[in-house]
Amino acid sequence: MAKNKTTFVCQECGYESPKWLGKCPNCSTWNSLVEEIKSVNNLAFNPLKSGSVPKNIASIKSSEYERFDTGITELNRVLGGGLVKGSLTLISGAPGIGKSTLLLQTANNISQKYGKVLYVSGEESEEQIKMRGDRLDTISENLYVVSETNLEQIQEHIEDTKPVFVIIDSIQTLFKQSVSSAPGSVSQVRESANDIMHMGKSKGISFFIVAHVTKQGELAGPRVLEHMVDTVLSFEGQRTEEFRILRTLKNRFGTTSEIGVFEMRESGLEEISNPSEVFLEETEFQKEGSVVIGVMEGTRPILVEIQALVSETKAVMPRRTAVGVDASRLNLILAVLEKKLKIPFYNSDVYINVVGGLNIEGTFGDLGLALALISSVKSKEIGLEKLLVVGEIGLTGEVRPVAFCDRLVNEAHKMGFKNVIIPMRNVEKIRNKNINSISVSSLREAVNKVF
Repeated sequence: MAKNKTTFVCQECGYESPKWLGKCPNCSTWNSLVEEIKSVNNLAFNPLKSGSVPKNIASIKSSEYERFDTGITELNRVLGGGLVKGSLTLISGAPGIGKSTLLLQTANNISQKYGKVLYVSGEESEEQIKMRGDRLDTISENLYVVSETNLEQIQEHIEDTKPVFVIIDSIQTLFKQSVSSAPGSVSQVRESANDIMHMGKSKGISFFIVAHVTKQGELAGPRVLEHMVDTVLSFEGQRTEEFRILRTLKNRFGTTSEIGVFEMRESGLEEISNPSEVFLEETEFQKEGSVVIGVMEGTRPILVEIQALVSETKAVMPRRTAVGVDASRLNLILAVLEKKLKIPFYNSDVYINVVGGLNIEGTFGDLGLALALISSVKSKEIGLEKLLVVGEIGLTGEVRPVAFCDRLVNEAHKMGFKNVIIPMRNVEKIRNKNINSISVSSLREAVNKVF
């Protein structure tokens, strides 16, 4: 017979302790250990033989994964070309960001092309989903909805319906009767995800699983959930803003560097095929503290405006605020400007903002950020008309080359830019002669040419 024993499990990282602790020793979270009943099976371990045998990797035949077209180009881009058959995709985001809207639109498109789709909601009733479907005009005959939280019942619905695609909204609301802990606990989430993974892989059904997020914006629950699924997507943006960005955090079937850009409208999420045009829609060129920079998001070049505001302060510790830019990167560039160009920032507050809510990763925007800071602190406008700035700044003040500079220059020409400042070592790769390319090798040289 199986015996039951009590264990305390951290709801953040899954750490188990035989007694209650105020602070988790593994992730240092306070008051996160919850008592759960854990069954222990005393039966002797009996290894079962399976039909699998080790194979020489050279003799294994590889084939391209079969993918579903979701009907949304931006979502296909993020997934690596479409939804892989039999895959598990985890999507997270803040409440009200548009996860359910995106999934309902996706479910409607797939049901019209490939067959039955089951939308399982543990947070909304069928009537609420129908109301959203009427608003989004996503009423397909092959789209089935059910409000259920019992995993055994959901498995029966899947057996009866035989869908090609299933949406679980959300994993934190599901529970297994064989697990004694409450829904949303580490044990319930882990066991439910394991059963869903077994269903998806054995029956070839694609699953989209919605997960809650913490106050810090990270996935709620144990880290094991991210390891079990094939793809992890993060839906970013502010509910008060129109634009939403879908980012890949993990993808076993494609790259993790692509992003999808959407705009929230009354009719649902509309995909943005040209993000540069949207981010630069209200940009006024040659303004003090404003510079347009080019960044690469996966294979897509995007032009965005970066703004800097430097104001004198009497405080002992000046404020450094960066929205969309890594704060450590900002401090590094400020140190280079003070050391190499003798421009003081120790008595000034510095504010940086990337227009449109995009988070810049990498070093593409270093030179543009430096020129925006100088423009603001000196109260001087950029001297060149319709200018794009690309380049990395080193600690010695040199301007270093960046990858895919030719794509950024081509995007600038397509958007109507007349001048572009690029690193000296990138000039030889630029084939576009219809735009004025200005090469610089140092930060001081760039300042002299711009101002």
